Amino acid sequence: MTYITTDNVFEDIGFDQQEAASLKVRAILLIEIKEYIRKKGLKQKEAAALLGINQPEVSALMHDHIFKFSIDALVNMLARVGRQVEISINEAA
Repeated sequence: MTYITTDNVFEDIGFDQQEAASLKVRAILLIEIKEYIRKKGLKQKEAAALLGINQPEVSALMHDHIFKFSIDALVNMLARVGRQVEISINEAA
């Protein structure tokens, strides 16, 4: 059996192209936030205060509940911890 894949796992598992693109961006941002929390050794309550969200939302972040967060919310959290998000737009393959 042959599988054709894209550079977006979300598209590969059946999301339409637009939703897959959004999910890919959210995943990248979410991973960055999780890495920041881990590197700083923050407890969930500390991370919540720093990110401007509540502890259950930090738990959702740490458990990859990507559908709970918009791109805007994730960008705002990164800004609160001094991270700058840059956007690069390329032609689709």
